[in-house]
Amino acid sequence: MNLVLIGYRGTGKSTVAQALAARLARTVVSTDAEVVKRAGQPIPDIVARHGWDHFRDIETSVCLELAARDGLIIDTGGGAILRPQNVTALKQTGTLFWLTASVETITHRIGGDTQRPSLTGTKSFLEEIREVLHERTPKYRAAADHIIETDGRSVEHIVNDVLVRWSPH
Repeated sequence: MNLVLIGYRGTGKSTVAQALAARLARTVVSTDAEVVKRAGQPIPDIVARHGWDHFRDIETSVCLELAARDGLIIDTGGGAILRPQNVTALKQTGTLFWLTASVETITHRIGGDTQRPSLTGTKSFLEEIREVLHERTPKYRAAADHIIETDGRSVEHIVNDVLVRWSPH
């Protein structure tokens, strides 16, 4: 059984995944890192050169392949839940944990990250976060087996919260 982390950018998925891997002696696989590896270029370049649909196509291929494996901690990109086939595949062999955070926390956490291309292209950073979160929240909620809030909480507390709710069998 895989443990899958979903959620918007900056909610703590990568940090929590690494801490869970250390506690459980499991391998972490980042869907974004796998997309970058397959495309041979950073995500902003993939999107600039080929568009979001191409990025999402690679992401779907990665999600389907990872779902076919067992015993992983899967750190998904923030938009992995946009395609129902990704959610369906990941749920077949995994438990999905939606990590949440406030707009303010997300802004603080990802404000200086240049490896995350704009999702809207026209909005301010804060407006984009609000708009995309508004659009994706119902999708995250529908996909999630469990919801874990990360605002103002230590990684250790979040990891403990996940482990209390997770049953690998």
